[in-house]
Amino acid sequence: MRTQVAIIGAGPSGLLLGQILSRNGIDNIILERQTGEYVLGRIRAGVLESVTIDGLKRAGVTENLEKHGLIHDGCELVFNDVSYRVDFEKQVGRHVVVYGQTEVTRDLMAAREAIGATTIYEAKDVALHDVDTAKPYVTYTKDGQEHRLDCDYVAGCDGFHGVSRKTIPADILKTYERVYPFGWLGLMADTPPVSDELIYLKHERGFVLCSQRSKTRSRYYLQVPLTDKVEDWSDERFWDELRTRLGPERSANLVTGPSIEKSIAPLRSFVAEPMRYHNLFLAGDAAHIVPPTGAKGLNLAASDVLYLSDALIDFYKNNDTTGIEGYSERCLKRIWGAERFSWYMTNMLHTFPDHDAWDKKMQKAEFMQLLNSENGARLLAENYVGLPY
Repeated sequence: MRTQVAIIGAGPSGLLLGQILSRNGIDNIILERQTGEYVLGRIRAGVLESVTIDGLKRAGVTENLEKHGLIHDGCELVFNDVSYRVDFEKQVGRHVVVYGQTEVTRDLMAAREAIGATTIYEAKDVALHDVDTAKPYVTYTKDGQEHRLDCDYVAGCDGFHGVSRKTIPADILKTYERVYPFGWLGLMADTPPVSDELIYLKHERGFVLCSQRSKTRSRYYLQVPLTDKVEDWSDERFWDELRTRLGPERSANLVTGPSIEKSIAPLRSFVAEPMRYHNLFLAGDAAHIVPPTGAKGLNLAASDVLYLSDALIDFYKNNDTTGIEGYSERCLKRIWGAERFSWYMTNMLHTFPDHDAWDKKMQKAEFMQLLNSENGARLLAENYVGLPY
């Protein structure tokens, strides 16, 4: 087989890239090692920046988003019972939209199927070859048979544990990482959210995020030690701990119910440079991870895809390689800004086991700057709704 762009990974970044390329007449094939059902079963982010929505518009998949997405003009930050509402519209004149990553993925899958573009699920033993030459190709196994896919370019959208980043030689690839000493225990339930807007709360027992996927589906997170396991947390224990951290006033609006999903995710910050190696491009989690405190993971992946799709369209339509040559540099400017914001939010709002009295005072000083400085609040709002694309 041959295609113009081989895309590794059928998560939202790979599907978004494929859909934009297809709509611009650029042939592409997606290889995914898991099943489609498995991909849809991943529970991830739900806060979309305007850049991500622009990308979905370019892919032609905003019909459900416009019907079911929830516009949020602000969020609430709580630091040891002191509350501050960040007003996005007042500060920067923009907002975010709450719409689950699972729904984004489902919309993109349906759109790809509708145009008849090829996605090969359960492609095992994927390997990239000759990406530093003019004739790269990809090999994989499907149903016990080996296959070869020739292409012009390879887009590595296969996540943190994928094969794409590992293809870049170790003496060229540089990685930067910060691992945090806790995880997030997430619970999803078909219950109305405790608040119309997201709540980020710091408590002496640990961080809380009250999020949502719709007006009838809630998503809650508790900071927990890395040694905890999902089996340690019954629904009853989760709701009791959430009530304790929220306090009596906020938990008065809490509606509990059986969980429909529960998981623990470790937190890390990670960046790989460069994001282009000859005819291989990295996008999304293959190149960077952010702690979810800043709601940037899916949004950064979408901006990578927009930069990459622009570059490939310019090449195939205008024989212009400027975007290809500058892809990594352009992406990394936005990535490091989002990494800084996610790191800042994580450090301000979590309870760290090794923090001394000085560290705790600095955390409080960071929060008080929001209350006492209009510029501080504006900077947080600008970063939350998304840095300029």
